[in-house]
Amino acid sequence: MSRLKNIAEHGQSIWLDYIRRDFVDGRGLQKLITDDGLQGLTSNPAIFEKAIAGSTLYDATIHAHVRAGQRDPEQLVELLAVEDIRMAADVFWPTYQTTQGVDGYVSLEVSPRLASNSARSLEEGRRLWRTVGRPNLMIKVPGTPEGVPVVRALIAEGINVNVTLLFSRAAYGAVAEAYLQGLEDRVAKGEAIDKIASVASFFVSRIDTAMDAQLAAKGDEAAVLAGRIAIANAKLAYQDFLTVHASARWQALAARGAQPQRLLWASTGVKNPALRDTLYIEQLIGPATVNTVPPATLDAFRDHGEAQRTLDAEVPTALAVMAAVDKLGLPFAAVTDQLVADGVQLFVDAWDKLLAAVAAKRDALEAADVDDQ
Repeated sequence: MSRLKNIAEHGQSIWLDYIRRDFVDGRGLQKLITDDGLQGLTSNPAIFEKAIAGSTLYDATIHAHVRAGQRDPEQLVELLAVEDIRMAADVFWPTYQTTQGVDGYVSLEVSPRLASNSARSLEEGRRLWRTVGRPNLMIKVPGTPEGVPVVRALIAEGINVNVTLLFSRAAYGAVAEAYLQGLEDRVAKGEAIDKIASVASFFVSRIDTAMDAQLAAKGDEAAVLAGRIAIANAKLAYQDFLTVHASARWQALAARGAQPQRLLWASTGVKNPALRDTLYIEQLIGPATVNTVPPATLDAFRDHGEAQRTLDAEVPTALAVMAAVDKLGLPFAAVTDQLVADGVQLFVDAWDKLLAAVAAKRDALEAADVDDQ
């Protein structure tokens, strides 16, 4: 049995943080589902930028759309992305049915340019949901203050949501509250809540990358915390998850068939070569969670990963780590706030780079048509 399949025995689903057309419409994606028990897929603007701008796989489709009269780079990008997302959702449809809507989801992000605009993000989320037209789609919305009301509204309308760019427990708490409110809004309208799914994407490795730089300035006393803060933060966020789902408020929703909004561990590729390359999988395995994994980390775990229930172990140690962060005067809250802003900007940059690349491809294809004529 694949080592990755062993993770499912502990209640965690493995999703893949990657998409590319030849991988989806070839045998690559289906092979991971069959061999490794893969149960979902996430995408983001940076992943699409690498897939579309970094290959010729999409050129023929771009050419066809341009010949049909579509020249707007943003519209061309959406057409390409929606085609890939639909294909991936169809590949995962049996998983969605088998798990009764717990897994089998594919995520598509609202334009990162709208991250600070709640009204337009909500409008875009609704439109993308209708455009893709797949029940196993999740609309990705950043967990910013502007994104939180969007989460509540989309859930209230029965739209699945992947809340992304969560770095702090406070931000997760606001998102968990928005999910509960969205479900309660539906109940108040007499609408069903048993077909709605959501994940809260809590980022991991970027925290250690940022905090290790802070630790380096504090000397030997702080060095023992290197590579430990992100996992401690995530473990305590899971304790927050357990508290929410032990409440009478949640139990009332669960009695109506509501699914928990699972914590999803994101940014789980290890960036520090001094750390074990499977660290952010192995230390965060536990029930009712998801880990969305980049391809290289997936391969590493398949080769030498160890699947044990670790997420709710050593909670006192996690508390001690975060207490040490406070004692040293490290600016953890400021760092996580900056990581959110940086995350949004990285996606905006990837989006802009993608639009420029598609525009260049469009112009080159049009020029080739003129030359042929």
